[in-house]
Amino acid sequence: MTLTKKHILVIKLGALGDFVQSLGPMAAIRKHHKDAHITLLTTEPFVNFAQKSNYFDEIWVDKKPKVLDLYGWINLRKRLINGNFSRVYDLQNNDRTSIYLRLFPKSKHPEWVGAARGASHRNASPERTKGKSFDGHKQTLALAGIKNVIIDDMRWIKEDFSAFDLHPPFVLFVPGCSPQHPQKRWPAQHYATIAHNLVDKGYQVVLLGTEAEKEITGKIKEVCPKALDLTGKTTLFQIVTLGHQAFAAIGNDTGPMHIIGATNCPSITLFSSFSNPEKHAPNGDKVYTLQQENLKELHPERVLDQFCKIEQATTPQSKSH
Repeated sequence: MTLTKKHILVIKLGALGDFVQSLGPMAAIRKHHKDAHITLLTTEPFVNFAQKSNYFDEIWVDKKPKVLDLYGWINLRKRLINGNFSRVYDLQNNDRTSIYLRLFPKSKHPEWVGAARGASHRNASPERTKGKSFDGHKQTLALAGIKNVIIDDMRWIKEDFSAFDLHPPFVLFVPGCSPQHPQKRWPAQHYATIAHNLVDKGYQVVLLGTEAEKEITGKIKEVCPKALDLTGKTTLFQIVTLGHQAFAAIGNDTGPMHIIGATNCPSITLFSSFSNPEKHAPNGDKVYTLQQENLKELHPERVLDQFCKIEQATTPQSKSH
């Protein structure tokens, strides 16, 4: 007699930092359902991440139909119903995914683990959203019997960066952020001050960012010519591997810092009053946060002081990698 595999659906649509914080819960779901066929419903930017993790048997791209896109909603409903899912893990937990639960007819309702009204394993506790999304996922998954959820350090990502002129020990700088949130950006001249100090200490400063952030990294490079500028030259996967090899990282409240923090790289993330570190800081055992209401007023000495504490806590062997 052949037993039919259970079909499980995991939903995680974005954004980058939240997706990284969901990798640990995804790994725990895979371990809990070793013999199940697990499908991930996500958005295009995260398909490669999901494929590389090997946590899923199948990956669906959610086109996120708009309110009046009747054809899109009908197609999504058919796909969800035909998936024959016995359980859904909602790691997105927003209004959109609450609607997705209602797309299933009552006769075909799967078990639903999440915050949506009508979920079989519903986490309606206000504690779910008090801290980081990772902590909320741990609370929710515990309702479904999944309790050993740990941060995923992404050791399964091993990318080649031999083409870069790296000289350990090196420190990663992430001075950019979303253009919609300039208040989350520490001034480039402050990063340049830190860069000069670290170069004098014998560290190589490595500038990371997208092509859109060339102006910011260019200002740092202009003041500190010895910095290695990798702006627009690294993939997200290479950033993971750089995080595993770096002595430390300094950056704004932005997606790449979530990637680096999860690698267990000592990371200093800078916050303005625009966001709350208790909820939005990267996840990791060596993540440190500094907050100033107006980031322009965060003095470089505070960052250097925190960096010195990292140095004091680091063994000589790990400084050289």
